[in-house]
Amino acid sequence: MQKISFWERCLPHPFVSVMVGASWLMLAHSLDFGNLLIALILALLLPYLVKPFIARTPHIHYGRAIRLTGIVLWDIVIANLRVAKLVLGPSDQLHPKWFRVPLASEHDQVNSLLAMIITTTPGTVSAGIDQERGDILVHALSTQDTDLEIQEIKRRYETPLMHIFGVNPKSGDQS
Repeated sequence: MQKISFWERCLPHPFVSVMVGASWLMLAHSLDFGNLLIALILALLLPYLVKPFIARTPHIHYGRAIRLTGIVLWDIVIANLRVAKLVLGPSDQLHPKWFRVPLASEHDQVNSLLAMIITTTPGTVSAGIDQERGDILVHALSTQDTDLEIQEIKRRYETPLMHIFGVNPKSGDQS
């Protein structure tokens, strides 16, 4: 039987602990002692309670994850400005389109996070992941070139996600 270290017992999912604690502090809008204490308690308790439901924590390259988070946050700000300009401007400037983004991986976390990033970025919505077809159905509020949109999604989000999780493209994919 494998011996579990003190830190693995206290912090079974360190990333979840950090996210829970940070989320509490952001929701509370305060760094006073009481909120810091509650954040610490939640950060230690919640991951421990969900430990049986999380089979394993994948190996993640955290530096790359932080970089991708910055890219996504920047893209959200820029997309908000573009969407505001489109919505407040003349309606003939809108060119809504549905298109499919082929997936370079069969990795569940990569594909789910890619769909969430697409949906989080204003102006695009992922309508579903089709595992059999190996793609994500996406709706863009306005685009002239769907091929360019697909390449941008793959370059800015999918490829970094695959690097974060150490996933290789599925055979036959040149992404």
